[in-house]
Amino acid sequence: MIDWSNIDTILLDMDGTLLDLNFDNHFWQEFVPQRYGEKHGLDIEAAKAEIFPRYQRAEGTMNWYCVDYWTGELGLEIMQLKQELEHLIAVHPHVFDFLDAARQASKYLALVTNAHSKSLELKMQRTELGKHFDRIICAHDYGLPKEDLRFWDHLIKDIPFDKQHTLLVDDSLSVLRSAKAYGLAYLLAVYQPDTRRPAREITEFDAIHSFDELMPPTRNLT
Repeated sequence: MIDWSNIDTILLDMDGTLLDLNFDNHFWQEFVPQRYGEKHGLDIEAAKAEIFPRYQRAEGTMNWYCVDYWTGELGLEIMQLKQELEHLIAVHPHVFDFLDAARQASKYLALVTNAHSKSLELKMQRTELGKHFDRIICAHDYGLPKEDLRFWDHLIKDIPFDKQHTLLVDDSLSVLRSAKAYGLAYLLAVYQPDTRRPAREITEFDAIHSFDELMPPTRNLT
């Protein structure tokens, strides 16, 4: 699937790519409406009817990913609620094996996420993924989501990489389209970001079911 001899840099998304998207989907689509309904005396369907249009208006913008924005917008302590559900944060199978193999193969590893820094910190504490990366990039530091072409201009100045020798793995098709438009040569989607939901049909990009399909060859150290 990948000519590893031609890859120097690996850019990896977090939610839905390295981590099971079940946590985020359940949190935003069930748990937040439940707590919003409890606060305002609404059943969960009425709460969803109020909240979901707000989600749709923010989608694709930095507000969509911003914990502080949703705390103000919904009047709920979003980070406190996330901590209540942090036991659902889970790493996808074979991720650690892949990261170890990529490190052994001398690839530069960067975690590149739209997640807010507070969510990022919670998930790194829960999973200990952070120690496997050369850099962790939070899109909020640039003020632009990965869907925006200008994000990549900031990234390439921050961690210089050769577009023709860089692999991006991301579960968001809109992010992959942005990276393709920017000129990244190697792009992979994820069939099943949320393990509680069916695998998606993806034809626009090559895709993986699991990171064991993507293992780079490693040096024999014996």
